[in-house]
Amino acid sequence: MTKRLFRVIILLLFLCLGSWLFLHYNLQVYFTNKDKAIHLLNSLGPFGVPVLILLQILQVIIAPIPGEVTGLIGGYLYGPVLGTIYSTIGLTIGSWIAFFLARQFGLPFVEKAINRSIIQKYDYFMEHQGLFVSFVLFLIPGVPKDALCYIIGLSRMNTRTFLIISTVGRLFGTILLSVCGSYVRNDQPVALIIVAGISGLTLLLAYLYRERWLAMLKNCNYSAH
Repeated sequence: MTKRLFRVIILLLFLCLGSWLFLHYNLQVYFTNKDKAIHLLNSLGPFGVPVLILLQILQVIIAPIPGEVTGLIGGYLYGPVLGTIYSTIGLTIGSWIAFFLARQFGLPFVEKAINRSIIQKYDYFMEHQGLFVSFVLFLIPGVPKDALCYIIGLSRMNTRTFLIISTVGRLFGTILLSVCGSYVRNDQPVALIIVAGISGLTLLLAYLYRERWLAMLKNCNYSAH
């Protein structure tokens, strides 16, 4: 048995276990209900950290699941520093799993994992991708970062480079969510409003102009060629 086949088998077993837990315990509720998620993690004591990491992993692999709630919860329970670290660990593992699955099983699998329209929209960037363009895509609000992990898995980018780009690209948003979660826990409404307001305005503007940014990136690629 080759090492690659062994890794695929282990990964599939992990995904089967994660899917069973997700369905059996109705974990989807914890991605949308902050209070229930906090109660669950608090009730687990020291096991709350690995469960938080598992939730972050699942929200990357199951692309439609939003990750904002779990990011806030990380900061709420463990503070801005540890919350960011735990969330980043989960997001990085989840990103690697999505990338690895796409690389192993190719386009037919990716088309089942994410919407085909998303693949078509970002396929250009993957065909003409450079490290800078891929990194910028992870920074732009509104770009489906979880889906990007699958799409980049179809490219020739090596795993180490992908992990660096995806982790650093997600870091700013992860820090913001953890900081806001910490402010909620410590009952600091003024600080929360200021940070959330500035962040929200910045993200809104970036989101509204994301199509223009994508067009600029395409033009940059055309110039480079």
